[in-house]
Amino acid sequence: MKQTASHKIPSDSVSAVKSRPAPRRLSDLAYETLSMAIRERKLRSGETIVEHYLAESLGLSRTPLRQALQRLELEGQLVKHGGRSYQVRHVSMGEYLQSLKVREMLEPEAAELAVDRLQDEHIQAARKELVALDNIRPYNVIAHWKADDALHHLFIDNCGNQVLARSLHALRVTTKLFEIDRLADRLEPDSREHYEILDALQARDKKAARRSVAQHIRSLIRFAIATAA
Repeated sequence: MKQTASHKIPSDSVSAVKSRPAPRRLSDLAYETLSMAIRERKLRSGETIVEHYLAESLGLSRTPLRQALQRLELEGQLVKHGGRSYQVRHVSMGEYLQSLKVREMLEPEAAELAVDRLQDEHIQAARKELVALDNIRPYNVIAHWKADDALHHLFIDNCGNQVLARSLHALRVTTKLFEIDRLADRLEPDSREHYEILDALQARDKKAARRSVAQHIRSLIRFAIATAA
């Protein structure tokens, strides 16, 4: 029998929801707590989330919690399970690899489109996240995802094509939900490849930006196949 979310949300996350002051919306706080638990694999693929247990553990009424759950469902992180519960969406190896192949086609285009749109301060902000990740010991999965988001969102959000950006954000939800074994082993190649992308963007080199993003996605594909073998 699957555990419910009430057994899996860490106490520090629960305290953060209960103690954070207004004017932040409670639904936003619940969303952040649940999203973080999914990223940290404290809520794992296929795990059932029962609304009334979760509301009790977080000290929230049903309304803000339901809004948070609906938002996570719209993003593709959760799926409806039965009448009153949700499950963390399961992403198979096949779906993961297919999603990466689509990203391989689309993300280089987004990077090239973003080159002339990026502001220097945004590039520096993304670089700051990469440097911060380099200095964190021991390995921290949330810092890894934060730096990853900073780099990829930099050019996705500045590509000038809203349809392309929405499609890539949805694909990134799928690939992040896939539970990669030995994720810490991706730290060094991810950092190296991210710096290469960032350097190309900063140099305003469209060909290099396109090439470095494509090479990064192919590296992720090779890593997934190797670790699944």
